[in-house]
Amino acid sequence: MVQEEKKRYSEEDLKEFQELIGQKLEATRSELNYIKETLSKRNDSGTDNTSGNSKLLEDGADTSERENLSQLAARLQKFTQQLDAAMVRIKNGTYGVCKDTGKLIPKERLRAVPHTQQTIEAKLRQSR
Repeated sequence: MVQEEKKRYSEEDLKEFQELIGQKLEATRSELNYIKETLSKRNDSGTDNTSGNSKLLEDGADTSERENLSQLAARLQKFTQQLDAAMVRIKNGTYGVCKDTGKLIPKERLRAVPHTQQTIEAKLRQSR
């Protein structure tokens, strides 16, 4: 008997991935909210009594830190959007199917990168 190649994951598999993505979404949103709160408190530097030269150095460090936090927030926002899109794919039954080859993406890859839409082979071909 020839086993037919699966075209999509079972409901049980999809439920596992949905839980995994839900956990990642919760953690990512929590971290993103923390960063946004930190950025919104930028006027509360607590350095009112600092002398001139030290204040300049602290202002430069604060600016650099705010830039880094802003970049991290942007990356987290993008990751959140990718995870949300993966949840939509779970709901419509297309999750875990490579957008380039139409083959199932291995579970190990989906567990490591749950928002991926490509098999490793397709991703490597794309990057060449």
